[in-house]
Parts: sequence; structure tokens; C-alpha cells
Amino acid sequence: MKFDLSIIPTTYDTVHAALIATVAGLFFLQFLFLLVAWLALRKKCKPAEARLEPAPARPAAAEAPAPVVKTEVRTETVVVKEATPDAALQLLGLLQKEARFVDFIQENIGSYSDAEIGAAARVVHEGCSKVFKQHFELETVRSETEGNRITLPKGFDASAVRLSGNIVGEAPFTGTLVHRGWKVKNITLPKITEGHDVRIVAAAEVEL
Repeated sequence: MKFDLSIIPTTYDTVHAALIATVAGLFFLQFLFLLVAWLALRKKCKPAEARLEPAPARPAAAEAPAPVVKTEVRTETVVVKEATPDAALQLLGLLQKEARFVDFIQENIGSYSDAEIGAAARVVHEGCSKVFKQHFELETVRSETEGNRITLPKGFDASAVRLSGNIVGEAPFTGTLVHRGWKVKNITLPKITEGHDVRIVAAAEVEL
């Protein structure tokens, strides 16, 4: 293909200069538009890229130690004391001495009449009463009159009050006082001489 170089203008007039300036301006505007569009697109894509990147590992914050709750478990130790028989044997000896108590208990009363048993019981009662008055100071557990209605609060002393009848639920309980109970306020037993055998509650008797 041959080009006719004669059609190429050798001189530029005002029209040609305007066309060249217009083309150059359009090219610059297009380049500027593309640059702005590229910057806007990059700025718009940055947050998405940031979300895809894993977050930098942060040092684990020192967790506050959980509060230590001290639970005090109370265990009640039941101490079982072995009862010594000396005081009981001494009391039995006193009852035998003053009321012939052991003789009365050991006697077979089936062959005696009610009148004979009543007469013997009177002697035993008088002797036992004498022993109790001399060596024991007694008082009632409850001060109310027998037959009255009383209320036992929650936490009442079960060793001092015995419940009977229809026991349902938990305290407080309301019922009729049948017996006021007894408790020993003071006890004074005579001293025992060393070597005395308290198991001998009644010495054998020999008449010469």
C-alpha cells in the first residue's frame, strides 16, 4: 500500500491546532477519569480485603482468678461415754437400805393379796421417798399445768420433751401436756470409802 504524502499538510492553521488541542484535552480527561475510577475502586475494595485478613493474635488477657469459696463442713462428733456403774450401784444400795427395794422387786407377789401388796408398797414408797429427798433435788421439765395446750417451737429439745400421738410434719407442734417431766437439779451421794465393794447392794445377814 502506498501513501500519498502530498495530502499531509505541511502547515497547521487554526482549525488544525484546535482539533489537536481538543483531542489532547479529551485524552487527558479520559486518563484523569480512569485514574479517579481506579483510585475509587481500590479505596472501595480495601475494607473487603481487610475483613478477609485474619485479625492479629492478641495476647490472652490474664483472667481474674475465680473467687475461692470456702465451704466449712461441720461434722458433729458424737462422743459416747461409758457410764460407770458405781453411782448406780450406790443408789441401789441406798434404796435397798431404806425401802427394801431389791427385796420387793425380787419377790414373787403373785401369791399375795392386793391388800398385802398395797401394805408392802407403802413401806417401799416411804423408803424411796426418803432416799430421793435426801440425795436428789428434782424439778419439773415443763412449768405448765398438766392438761393445758402448749406449743413446741422449732428446734425444741427433743431429749427433754417426748412426742406421742399423730406426729405429722415439722415443728412448731401444738398439743396437750400429759406429763410435765422430771429432771435432777442437784445430786449428793455419800462418799465411798476406799476398798468398799459397791456391787454389794445388800449384805447378807447372819443372826447369832
